[in-house]
Amino acid sequence: MAAFPWDEAMALCFGTLRLSPKDFWALSPRELAALASPLSRARGGGPSRARLGELLQLYPDRR
Repeated sequence: MAAFPWDEAMALCFGTLRLSPKDFWALSPRELAALASPLSRARGGGPSRARLGELLQLYPDRR
């Protein structure tokens, strides 16, 4: 079993989310996972070329 990534959790909560140490240490593991979940999904990259084409059709630039 891998060790818990405390450095990453603290960097996320203190740096990105700006939680106080008191609020960070009061989080349950489930709450910490819920905070991190949207950010980990966002790292999956941008939209696919097909999805980008769909979005460009729906919302064209108006120049």
